[in-house]
Amino acid sequence: MREIVRRHLGKVVAGAAIAVASTAVMVGITLPGTAGADETGGTKGGGQAAAAGQQQDQETQGSAGAPGVVEEAPAEGDKGTGRDPLTDDEMERVAKLALNRQLFNASEDVDGDRGPQQLGIDLADPETSELDDPDAPRRADVTYYDYKDDTLVTRTVNLDTGKVEGTSTSHGVQPPLSRAETAEAARLLLADPLSAGLKGDYKDATGKELTSPDQLQLNSMVFRANPGIRPAALTACGEHRCATLTPKVKNGPWIDTRDLVIDLSTRKVVEIVRG
Repeated sequence: MREIVRRHLGKVVAGAAIAVASTAVMVGITLPGTAGADETGGTKGGGQAAAAGQQQDQETQGSAGAPGVVEEAPAEGDKGTGRDPLTDDEMERVAKLALNRQLFNASEDVDGDRGPQQLGIDLADPETSELDDPDAPRRADVTYYDYKDDTLVTRTVNLDTGKVEGTSTSHGVQPPLSRAETAEAARLLLADPLSAGLKGDYKDATGKELTSPDQLQLNSMVFRANPGIRPAALTACGEHRCATLTPKVKNGPWIDTRDLVIDLSTRKVVEIVRG
């Protein structure tokens, strides 16, 4: 792995020249040619989703990553109208309305703590019968990933009534990773022996030991297994929530670790076998 990683060290061009899609959770640049990974662009209301991820980190998990709690919804606060983007107050309110105690107790987040992993909050599309209605109710879709059974959960909240109007679940659907998931993938990678090449290249570039994800800028992508991929441990990626990372030394080069796949569902790191 060290040889694979080192081939790319220093072969860096300006970020604008290599940016092909804004799929990063923590930085808006990605490198081309991610084998086996979804080319996942931003979701609808990407700015809202990013803000939702930050809110989830701070409110549901807590600053120290402690298990979250279900809180009463705050007052309505600042409200948008029509198809206006969700306001900060609306996002805070809907996040708490969507997460009831039953869902909280029956699910797990990326750290294995109780409660689902919040991925994003987006303004929901109006019902067909409401398309021409200027007074149609505003609704929001809150998306979670339940690591307990690898399920994507979407709950639709009516912002006018404060009621959850629907819940949908699906398997094998993998939206872009949240900031919290990207950070956890990096922690798992750094704790694994397969990160030796990354740590070596980081030390070559900085003269310092790499011990924390906070020392890196991180670009993450969802990884799905292609037919015939090896080793067999990767074939579950797609049903499992798997990630690849492209870390960047702060104020320094990118380090290519895209052959290392982090299975967040099993919390294991696997190296792709080429050839």
